[in-house]
Amino acid sequence: MTRPTFYRTAALLALAALPGLASADCGKVSVVSMNWQSAEVLAQIDRFILDQGFGCEVEIVPGDTMPTLTSMMEKGKPDVAPEAWVNAVRQPLDEAVKAGRLHYAARALKDGGIEGWWIPKYLADANPALKTIDDALNRPDLFPAPEDRKKGAVHNCPSGWNCQITTENAFKAWGAAGKGFVLLDTGSAAGLDGSLAKAYERKQGWLGYYWAPTSILGKYEMVKLDAGVPHDKAAFEACNSKADCLRPVKTDWASAEVFTVITDRFKKAGGPAVDYLNQRSWGNDTVNALLAWMSDNQASGEDGARHFLENHPDIWTTWVSPEVAAKVKAAL
Repeated sequence: MTRPTFYRTAALLALAALPGLASADCGKVSVVSMNWQSAEVLAQIDRFILDQGFGCEVEIVPGDTMPTLTSMMEKGKPDVAPEAWVNAVRQPLDEAVKAGRLHYAARALKDGGIEGWWIPKYLADANPALKTIDDALNRPDLFPAPEDRKKGAVHNCPSGWNCQITTENAFKAWGAAGKGFVLLDTGSAAGLDGSLAKAYERKQGWLGYYWAPTSILGKYEMVKLDAGVPHDKAAFEACNSKADCLRPVKTDWASAEVFTVITDRFKKAGGPAVDYLNQRSWGNDTVNALLAWMSDNQASGEDGARHFLENHPDIWTTWVSPEVAAKVKAAL
């Protein structure tokens, strides 16, 4: 190496080592990791790409939907909520966006969060007439209850969850009891998952409430039944979501909108990193499969992020420039 080249290289290394200079293009950014699996792994993917690809100084902070978005609206921090399920806080969030305090970036989940009643794909393939909830309720013989095989069973959402109420009201609205069904209490998330896994591995009938994205739908291929009616927002909020609903109506579940939300401070300071967050979006099939891998391998969000980045460059490289992709690949 010639002396001038040596000096230039040494100077560049020295400059890069100065505090804060390596992250000058992006600066410090706080990214919230919410307390469910898909949000946790997405936060870790963002951490790795923002750090290695854009030179950001990333701090991961714990959070949950309501307290995090409230803090962002009122205090302007944390900077990034990678997976914000916005339905429950849409009005004040829209007002904060209109006022310029916050900004919607990409749809974190292209398909949105999905709720409804599901059946195994092998059962749907064997019975192509089963398309809607009404179709399934006309065939209690395909979904025998464990304690009374003459009746069909609808598996309920875990106890204490709001979806337990909405499932009970859907059971009433569709007149399932009069069609020979019982509503089966699964007790917990583990109980619900266990009932589905047991039926799937034995290739038996199963009908019940579930949601996506989740690891169980990544492991077991399920088909969501068509409600046959659109989502009735007014009826759902006024009655179907209430425990004391006397006359629930047939209504589809709403598709939950799931966005990445960023503060105005980071939008102005983040540079090209903001472009990444405006592009970064994935589908439920991808997330389901990743969550299934994480569950099978008892993997953390950080493990899941590395697994995804190593195995799916076909997806994540579309979110960034070739130069940034090269940096991330080198860091892996």
